[in-house]
Amino acid sequence: MNAGRTARERVRAELTREIAGAARRQLATEGAAGLSLRAVARELGMVSSAIYRYFPSRDDLLTALIIDGYNAAGAAAEEADRACQRADHAGRWLATCRAVRAWALAHPHEYALVYGSPVPGYRAPEQTIGPASRVAAVLGSILSEAHAAGALGPPGTHPPVPAPLRPDAARLRDSVAAGVPDDVIARALTAWAGLFGLVSFELFGQFENVVTDRAAFFDHAVTCLAGLIGLPAPAP
Repeated sequence: MNAGRTARERVRAELTREIAGAARRQLATEGAAGLSLRAVARELGMVSSAIYRYFPSRDDLLTALIIDGYNAAGAAAEEADRACQRADHAGRWLATCRAVRAWALAHPHEYALVYGSPVPGYRAPEQTIGPASRVAAVLGSILSEAHAAGALGPPGTHPPVPAPLRPDAARLRDSVAAGVPDDVIARALTAWAGLFGLVSFELFGQFENVVTDRAAFFDHAVTCLAGLIGLPAPAP
């Protein structure tokens, strides 16, 4: 009996992967707004009623794809960070940023789904929050460990953190940036937004006829963002 249940679970997992794969291919041609369970079923040779046993609605399928995308980007960031020396905070920052860019360039439609324009009529459920925070958690751990080690440079001439932002800083300190003061968290938020702005500009064509060597520019830009936080330039 246990073996039978295990076999059914394997079949279900395989069909779920096939459905998600077909949905990703549809993202490439139709975009997230055009995702259709019926079209996915047709591609796989399934009747539409069968696919609803795996994903009761389009939003359920979108949620699965979004979670997969966030987890894939997070896993790439975590793997890049693990490959670096722990004390090399600037090198870890650069490696993590590079990993996010590489994942986005290799999976542009999945990146657009999770970091692009919201899908009309779709509201992401709470179960997406954990996967969505994985990249931020890597960057936050680098920042937290650098602060604890005294590796962050002086704050420079930055304006004070406005009072309305302090509750946000406190939440981030509790979740991804333990021990980091408000002013550093505010600058880290700027750097985090800058990272994804750089990736989005490249992926969505905003650097056409502007930047030729985009990899070199990306490295320079995220190093400048690291300097905003107080991380030193990584060793060449």
